[in-house]
Amino acid sequence: MAVDKTDHRVRRMFGAIAPAYDRMNHLLSLSVDRYWRWRTVRLVRPEGQAPILDVCTGTGDLAFAFARCTRGEVPIMATDFCPEMLAIGRSKSQRSAVCRNVTFLEADTQALPFAAGIFQIVCVAFGLRNVADTDLGLREMTRVCAPQGRVVILEFSMPRWQPMRTLYGWYFRRLLPRIGQLLVRNEDDAYRYLPESVREFPERAELVQRMEAAGLRDVHYHSLTGGIATLYVGVKL
Repeated sequence: MAVDKTDHRVRRMFGAIAPAYDRMNHLLSLSVDRYWRWRTVRLVRPEGQAPILDVCTGTGDLAFAFARCTRGEVPIMATDFCPEMLAIGRSKSQRSAVCRNVTFLEADTQALPFAAGIFQIVCVAFGLRNVADTDLGLREMTRVCAPQGRVVILEFSMPRWQPMRTLYGWYFRRLLPRIGQLLVRNEDDAYRYLPESVREFPERAELVQRMEAAGLRDVHYHSLTGGIATLYVGVKL
């Protein structure tokens, strides 16, 4: 059975876990998620003063990584359709002068409220798989990206080599949901949804094809931490 990614279910689920979201991300990934974002902004360095857009931003960690990389000198928009997540992101932005240039806006990635061709980088970290229509989300990200700009996707994936694939698969599908539900009880069982949504999400060559179909070229990807996460980059011509 396909995982339920209807807008109201995903919005409600992330709203319920918002207060514990950052803590659980760092705990369940052993803080490797911090490295993945750090690596992303170094592999995809901003160029010039054109703005950056982070969609499905959650509490804003990737937007903040780009803010620190640009020393707060480049405008950054951070959008999400979950107001509880955005409230936490806005609060976090006040802790650092560099991050205060991140503007949070409630918006659905399937219908972004921006004109075409604005942003030098349009990025998403661990959020595109939660969009009900993946291809529509990709088309919207591409639409608002400037010509020669880059669309960047950081997402979970399954390692290819053994024994890591087996060990990680056991942790991700069996242990992680139990720990998550034990520590953050919620009606939607958010930490069981996580491996289910990753299992259904296209990865590597399949996602590259979807990005190309959305209008991107020179699409390539980087495996991170043995393939636990993958960074995809495409250029809008």
